[in-house]
Amino acid sequence: MRGSVVVAGVGHTTFGAHEGRSTVSMHAEAIRGALADAGVEKDAVDALFVKFPTSAFEFMYGQKVAEAVGLQPRIGGVWDQGGAANIAMMSFAALAIEAGQCEIAVVTFADNPKTGSRGAIAKSIGADDVFGWFGAAAGYAMIARRHMAEWGTTADQLGAVAINARANGAANPRAQLRKPLTIEGYRDARSVVAPLRRDDCCLVSDGGAAVVLMSAARARALGVAAPVPILGFGQGQTSWNVELRPDLTSTCAAVSAKSAFAMAGLAPKDIDVAQFYDCFTIVPIMTLEDYGFAPRGQGGAYMASEGSGLDRSLPMNTSGGLLSETGMPGMQLVIEAVRQMRGTADLQVKNARSAIVSNQGGIMHTHSTLILGQPE
Repeated sequence: MRGSVVVAGVGHTTFGAHEGRSTVSMHAEAIRGALADAGVEKDAVDALFVKFPTSAFEFMYGQKVAEAVGLQPRIGGVWDQGGAANIAMMSFAALAIEAGQCEIAVVTFADNPKTGSRGAIAKSIGADDVFGWFGAAAGYAMIARRHMAEWGTTADQLGAVAINARANGAANPRAQLRKPLTIEGYRDARSVVAPLRRDDCCLVSDGGAAVVLMSAARARALGVAAPVPILGFGQGQTSWNVELRPDLTSTCAAVSAKSAFAMAGLAPKDIDVAQFYDCFTIVPIMTLEDYGFAPRGQGGAYMASEGSGLDRSLPMNTSGGLLSETGMPGMQLVIEAVRQMRGTADLQVKNARSAIVSNQGGIMHTHSTLILGQPE
């Protein structure tokens, strides 16, 4: 399937606070923008894949979104893989296109935890409350602490992840948080759940984002301006909660990346830019290791030695990621990768010909990977 399906259009709302707006209205705005970017009329869309809003699940939510936008999809549905769902939905859409089950698919996500309800991200997951863990930060703090104990990862190495994201976000006019961070500022920030400080934790954001997928042949026939080919994708999942896992310092990101690299016919050395899910700073460090960009246990040292911004050997999270652009789970990373491949990003990586994107959900329960190439 390498290159047989393309991202034809992208769209999103502004990121931050959308007081009084429904998630459905943000879906509509994002989808409208993505269809306009692709140059496609909504009547041509015959598949709709929707990530449910974490803040408030609604029954038959996908149909509500379709009705609001005026779509009559043949196939689709609402997915729950946490932050891994967006790339996962794109892979399901690509498979459906390849199988002839649909021709043009929209993949979309919207949520409003900043002005709506944060209850879903504040409660315990599984039996975590037995251990006194409430909220996502507690589980990630346990994983970070284990990585420190096992591999010698330091707080300043976690801080290097935040500094990189904030440096890039400061140059992004669409970013929710456009304020650079120094190592001194990172060290002085309050503790959330040790060892995680405030700047180790992603933003809480309202917003919506969507992409349009179709076959490469269909894109050529329609004259799509800059269709970005999907070179590879993969998924990996674990069904163990944190306290039950035999290994806390490796995840199913390795499984997901193996599938994506094999489909793309590429290796880590072939990747020019990365957009790594960074809900907490420990996550990109472990993703670098699981994807093969850094040796096991050396992701923190790699981050600290590489500096920040476009000067890195592997520019990462060039729009600011979840730590600076928006805390929305994952679709913004896909959109930034598309812009990098089109050559239209605000912090454009020179001569970038391949981009890798990671999405991750739960407390490192689910993972999905996407590799994109340049438009023809």
